[in-house]
Amino acid sequence: MVGFVLLLAHLLLVAWTSLRPRNVMWVTATNLTPFAGIKADLALGPLEAAHQIGEGLLLLAPLGVLLPIVGGRLQVSPLASLVRTVLAGALISLGIALLQTAVPGQVPDVDSLLLNTAGVALAHLAVVPAGRRGLRRRNQKEDREPPAPVLRDDTPQGRTPTIPRVGIAP
Repeated sequence: MVGFVLLLAHLLLVAWTSLRPRNVMWVTATNLTPFAGIKADLALGPLEAAHQIGEGLLLLAPLGVLLPIVGGRLQVSPLASLVRTVLAGALISLGIALLQTAVPGQVPDVDSLLLNTAGVALAHLAVVPAGRRGLRRRNQKEDREPPAPVLRDDTPQGRTPTIPRVGIAP
């Protein structure tokens, strides 16, 4: 439940930051050429490039951790978990880019889709496998402890009484 609430809060924050109309005099053209925006960011200098690229990587990065938490499974293939999480992050990023076409001042950019998806993948790889491993170890440690004694009486009590002349329902 906590994971779902955190996921919802993060998505609301992303929607608020990404889908607000901007009051600007002019906007750049839509970028549909992969890596063209990243090359332009790199041309601005190392500090500005790190800021722009880091912003793209970090926007949806928490989804790489929050989506597996909402799923709540410990015994899952690491590759399947990564693929599922990255695809969900890519679809969310694509949805944001499509919604930006209707917002004044917001311009969709294919590089933001790539950077957002890479951020989801990096966050997932950095946190989720180690977190699942730790939780599995903790569960195994709890399973090794002796179980508490059972206090109920488990002796059989005989046959179940039946009422004669009552048939079985169809």
